[in-house]
Amino acid sequence: MSISAHDIRNIAECDAAHLPGLLLRSQHLANGVLLGEHGRRRPGSGDDFWQYRPLYDGESHRMIDWRQSARGDDHFVRQHELKNAQTAQLWVDQSASMRFTGHAGRTTKSDRTRVIALALSILLLRKGERVGLSDGTLAPRRGAQQVQHLSDRLEVDDIQDYAAPAIGALKPNARVVFISDFMAPIEPVTTAVGRATDRNATGVLLQVLDPIELQFPFSGRTIFESLGGKLRHESLKASDLKADYVERIETRCSALRDLCQRTGWQYHRHMTDRAAQSALLWLYHALGDGTQRS
Repeated sequence: MSISAHDIRNIAECDAAHLPGLLLRSQHLANGVLLGEHGRRRPGSGDDFWQYRPLYDGESHRMIDWRQSARGDDHFVRQHELKNAQTAQLWVDQSASMRFTGHAGRTTKSDRTRVIALALSILLLRKGERVGLSDGTLAPRRGAQQVQHLSDRLEVDDIQDYAAPAIGALKPNARVVFISDFMAPIEPVTTAVGRATDRNATGVLLQVLDPIELQFPFSGRTIFESLGGKLRHESLKASDLKADYVERIETRCSALRDLCQRTGWQYHRHMTDRAAQSALLWLYHALGDGTQRS
């Protein structure tokens, strides 16, 4: 029996009604992260108070914070956090591969990736930074309106099975975030990171995987098919494939980690059965001071 376009839309809307929107979930996740934990805390001319420090010899007495100094015998200066606007550009894998989940009650890689990416963007925009997409579909801008633009673009699925980082509009000196399962050939990733580094950009690779993709709990006759339907493999005894598969996936993760070590980037692997906040916190700190490690 065929289903009309009207019926398909009604079904989709009913299904979507049970799930909070991407923007709402991302805002909730972002609100769970303390803004003061951003790693770029250095003295400067911003608006956010950082700390008090003693008045140095030769400095003008007009710099003294008299209220704080009145509490003791020393003179103190009110120091503010450096707040230079920076540019962050994201590439978020939206290919069919990302729509996989190994359990009906667990989020897909795509859903987790989009929520994390948008929540990170919200945090950076709140700090007055410019955020955009590295593929050129959304130029880096400041302001709350940019959140809605990002949300709109992140909700669009890609029909191809796998995707590679797109950096056609990458800005010099930008901070770059690539979020993917990185199941596609690694050569385009290596090329993209190299070109970004040549433009004096620094960045992070966040690999998002479903637990089944590391465990490979398959046995007996099994048909493996890509979500895009272009790849298909049948095995009569899937358990015989496990050792080779596990070795290959760990080799891939090691290659990504080594790539980051060679270029000064950072790598982190996040599993969809863990809290999204753990990955967001890692990204937030990694973009802040560059000291986070996987």
